[in-house]
Amino acid sequence: MTRIVVGARRRLRLRFDGWIAGVGTSSGTRIVIGHWQRTPFGPFSDVMLERADGERLLLAPTQETADFVSATYAFDAVRVVPVDVRVTEGTWTVAAGPLDLRLTTGRRGLLGFLLCAVPRAVARRPAWSALTDWPARLLLPGVRTRGKVGEDRREWYGAQDVRPIRAVSAVLEGDSLGSTAPVEPPVRFGFGSVPRRPAVTRVTTTVTLARE
Repeated sequence: MTRIVVGARRRLRLRFDGWIAGVGTSSGTRIVIGHWQRTPFGPFSDVMLERADGERLLLAPTQETADFVSATYAFDAVRVVPVDVRVTEGTWTVAAGPLDLRLTTGRRGLLGFLLCAVPRAVARRPAWSALTDWPARLLLPGVRTRGKVGEDRREWYGAQDVRPIRAVSAVLEGDSLGSTAPVEPPVRFGFGSVPRRPAVTRVTTTVTLARE
């Protein structure tokens, strides 16, 4: 966590290192899972859901993380529930309140190898995210690597790896969400969506916000 100055305003820079999984289902529900190893709040995971009817739901493990995420992104409902994400040999197992999910990832493709080739110290910098924003828009429609979020926040995504999601099984509030499908339409939590093709992305997210 660092402080920077923009004009006459002091801003706080927060950094989150981890993984984001984005997947669609044949029921129309789209799911985005954040699995964060290093953050200002300690390690945690959260889940963002958008149902077929457009309702956006956040599942967060603590009130503190719920407050931060809901002040950064837009939701119609927020629930504080236990969120447990376990990753073993390419398999994610997620238990988050009303959601039980299991996904498996495939082998890294060309884009994943290209992202891995970028030095980590470079990929984590907001300047690099700004540089890659237009290429990301062209190659991955709906994806943005920088933008404005919340009332007075800006965010940068520095991707460092990506792997396809091959299979998903998910149950929400006792109902199966069906089979794996593209993330379509794009999710509407923030300034951009996850890739249309279900994928797990290694990422450093940087958020700046005004400090009193």
